[in-house]
Amino acid sequence: MLSRRSVRIKVMQLLYAVACDEGLNQKDLKKLYWKAVDKSYDVFLYNFYNFIQVTKVAADDEAKRKSKHLPTPEDKVFEAWLCNNELIASARDNKKLQKLFEKKGFVAEGDRDFYKKIYGEFVKEEAYSNYILKANKTNEDHLAILLDLYRLCRKNELFIEQMQDLFINWIDDKSLVVGSVKKVIKGLPLSQEDDLSKYFPDSETVKEFGEELLETTSLGDSVIKDYIDPLLKNWDSDRVALVDMVLLKMAASEFLNFETIPAKVTINEYVEISKSYSTDKSREFVNGVLDKLMKNLQADDKLVKTGRGLID
Repeated sequence: MLSRRSVRIKVMQLLYAVACDEGLNQKDLKKLYWKAVDKSYDVFLYNFYNFIQVTKVAADDEAKRKSKHLPTPEDKVFEAWLCNNELIASARDNKKLQKLFEKKGFVAEGDRDFYKKIYGEFVKEEAYSNYILKANKTNEDHLAILLDLYRLCRKNELFIEQMQDLFINWIDDKSLVVGSVKKVIKGLPLSQEDDLSKYFPDSETVKEFGEELLETTSLGDSVIKDYIDPLLKNWDSDRVALVDMVLLKMAASEFLNFETIPAKVTINEYVEISKSYSTDKSREFVNGVLDKLMKNLQADDKLVKTGRGLID
C-alpha cells in the first residue's frame, strides 16, 4: 500500500533526523525506518477499524427509533442494514481481523462518543435517508452506502483530528491509506481467512527499494557529497536548506545505485517532494543541481541504467 514516493519521504525524514541528531547510528536508522513502515500499515488498519465501529452505531439507532412513542415513517421502516448487511458483517465478524485490531490496541483506544458523532453526521445525509427507505436492498446498495459513509468519515473534522493526533504519519500517508481502505470496501465481503495482511507494504517497495535507499545514502554520504559540492557554485553547501541537501544526496544515490530507475524519473520525484517539504525556491534549485549531476555522471560513464532504467 506504500508507493516509492511515500517511501522516499520516509527516508528523507529519517536522514533529516540524523543530520539534526548525530547520536543516531545506522542500526537506529534501520529500526526507525521499519517502525515508520509499520505505522503506515497501522494507520490503514485503524482507519478501517473506525469505519466498522461507526457502522455499528446503526444498531443503537434502530433500538432508539423502535422505542419512540411517535415514530416517523422513516423510523417505522428503519433496520440497521448499515451494520447488518453481508458486506460489512464479513469484516465485523472476521475473527482474525478482530484479533489483529485487539493486538494493535485499537479496541482499548475506541471512543464510543466519537463513533456516535460521526454516525450522527451521516444520518443527515440524503443518501442515507434514501437507503433506509429503499425496499429489497441489494449488495450494490450496501456497497454504495458504505462508500458514502467512508467518504464522510475521511472528510469529517473529528475523524481527521483523531488521525492526526494518533498518527504523525497521517498527512504523509493519507492518500494511500484512503485508497487502500476504499479498495477493501469495494472488495467486500471478506473471507474469514482474510486478515488484510496483503495490504502490508510489499517487500519490493519497502525493502529492496526503501531500505536500500536509506543504507546507500547514509553509508555513502561522503562520496555522494563529493559529487554534489562542485555543483553548488556560489552556494556554501553548509547554507543550503538541509532538506534540499538530503534530497540531493538521495537522488544522487538513486543515480548511482538503482539501475532500473530512469534518471529523469528520479529528478521528477525529488523535485515534487521538494515542493511539499522544502522552501519556495527549492523546486528550481533541486531540479537544476540534479540535471547538472545527471549530465556529469553520464559524461563520466557513471550513470549506469538497465532494463526499465533505460526508459527516457
